[in-house]
Amino acid sequence: MTSPTGTTDGTAHHRVVIVGCGFGGLFAARALRRGPVQVTVVDRTNHHLFQPLLYQLATGILSSGEIAPPIRDVLRRQRNTQVLLGDVTGIDADRRSLAVQTLGSQWEIEYDTLIVATGAAQSYFGRDEFAAAAPGLKTLDDALEIRSRIFGAFELAEREADPEERRRLMTFVVVGAGPTGVEMAGQIAELSRRSLGHNFRSIDPRQVRVVLLDGSQQVLASFPESLQRRAVKALGRLGVEIHLGVRVTGIDAHGVETSSDDPALQTVPSLVKIWAAGVQASPLGQALAEATGAAVDRAGRIKVRDDCTVPGHPEIFVVGDLMALDELPGVAEVAMQSGIHAARTITRRLRGKAEKPFRYRDLGSMATISRFRAVVTLGRLRLSGFMGWLAWLFVHLAFLTGFKNRVATIASWTVAFVGHGRPERAITAHQGLRSAPAQPAEAAPRVGPELGWRE
Repeated sequence: MTSPTGTTDGTAHHRVVIVGCGFGGLFAARALRRGPVQVTVVDRTNHHLFQPLLYQLATGILSSGEIAPPIRDVLRRQRNTQVLLGDVTGIDADRRSLAVQTLGSQWEIEYDTLIVATGAAQSYFGRDEFAAAAPGLKTLDDALEIRSRIFGAFELAEREADPEERRRLMTFVVVGAGPTGVEMAGQIAELSRRSLGHNFRSIDPRQVRVVLLDGSQQVLASFPESLQRRAVKALGRLGVEIHLGVRVTGIDAHGVETSSDDPALQTVPSLVKIWAAGVQASPLGQALAEATGAAVDRAGRIKVRDDCTVPGHPEIFVVGDLMALDELPGVAEVAMQSGIHAARTITRRLRGKAEKPFRYRDLGSMATISRFRAVVTLGRLRLSGFMGWLAWLFVHLAFLTGFKNRVATIASWTVAFVGHGRPERAITAHQGLRSAPAQPAEAAPRVGPELGWRE
């Protein structure tokens, strides 16, 4: 099947296909809303995900609808844009066509210009077997699964009589001390110490142990040293254990093994482990490289020209986390700006105007530690504590998609930050408590059920 082209009135237009509707794809589509083009957005999910707030979904602050509005609803007023659900499985650069799969059916779509914005996935640095016991935090499913594991661990601890096993259930290990790892560790600590009081009878949630591990010697390595120190101090106040220069050598259902010289840290018994240590390009990057002969970097990202196009294929743009250009970081702002640049370049071409190289404007970085505490860089400005948190709050509200989502998010933040509640604590049958993975014969019997594990 070949997707129809042209507008609804039969007029042929330049066909722009955007693969992926994260920040890069969405901002590209929006920038083309008045262009002389017919836009088709293809995404393997039906929602635009606001990834920077995934950790708040995972810790019960926000609901999935508040950070993942339907793509069709977001783009409903763009008459020149069609949204299709599908997973791109192949690229024919010579024929300018894509092979797409949707719920088992195969079809093709042709393009005049292609924008690839499929982002990045979690990287386990060659140890993909870690994924079953330590999920990453890149998708809606990841966040929902982690949320079920976190709250499920408290449920299991409530009925556990063995003190040693209870300590294991109430130990949370976060691997990676970048923004995602710091935010997750801080929110788990705050959740246990502030939000779950009086919810249990057999356990004291404040006795939770949160361990943050990183193989480097820095927390929030991309931030200035002054803000790194403040982040470490804020995490310490929450009771988070920070261990730097420690590599993870093994992860299974029962805990984490490390390279630490400290015998007490070489093995950390823990039920809930979260991986926030690295990223790699989406699998479509390799398919694109093979189809075009483009080079890739160590993370699998496509090395593009200074206008974000693939060398030898000016009709193919790569934006966001999938592109390798000038060592730009994999952050939302890069994706937004590169997506807009690609859209404007297409419009300039069609109007016969000169093209321009992509120039990234660094607008700063930010990470939250806990309620009312964040670290922020905005140009030369350095903010921390409550002022940093206010800056973080306004920036994230500004970039949330849709007025309804902003209102709902403000309401949820009020409950969580001004009050003590975590309203999103449901454990679903799909991602909640299920049977435990098979235990070795010599392992001590567990009081089941355990948390569910991905195959």
